[in-house]
Amino acid sequence: MTDTEDTPRRPSFRLILMRHAKSDWGNPARPDIARPLNARGRRAARLMGQWMWGKGYLPDLVLCSPAERTCQTWQILSQELGTDPPLVLERPLYHATADTMLDVLHGAGEEATVLMLGHNPGIAAMALSLARTPPPHPSFRRYPTAAATVLAFDIGNWAEAGWGTGEVLDFAIPRELEA
Repeated sequence: MTDTEDTPRRPSFRLILMRHAKSDWGNPARPDIARPLNARGRRAARLMGQWMWGKGYLPDLVLCSPAERTCQTWQILSQELGTDPPLVLERPLYHATADTMLDVLHGAGEEATVLMLGHNPGIAAMALSLARTPPPHPSFRRYPTAAATVLAFDIGNWAEAGWGTGEVLDFAIPRELEA
């Protein structure tokens, strides 16, 4: 047995960071947390679900802001993915900072692939801060609605994830998938 065979291989962890799809601003009296998706948002969520399914990005756990628009984004994604992993509504993810989002992620245990659904500007800051090298995509830093980054980590559990430790595998926005 060689030295590399003596050392157990650490599991590969993936994080999908997704901003909610486009929400409806038609009722100004509706509280922000209760805003649903609009038609464009529902279409974008379907496209992103199809993209995730086609790439094999299937979450084992979903950490989601309790806002109506993030929950609806997940409902549509899950229909396209044909999967029903545990969904954890995390109140701290509602308009969270990147630091708060990382704290929530640290509690994800040993689930191999985690999808985190949240809001800007926190989700963009989280993606940028976790990436060793940000992707060159012109929309990455502004992180439009329904944008998703997939990062890989060489860690033993999510508590070990830290700033600058993720390798960007993919980044997509719905507008580019509509072709």
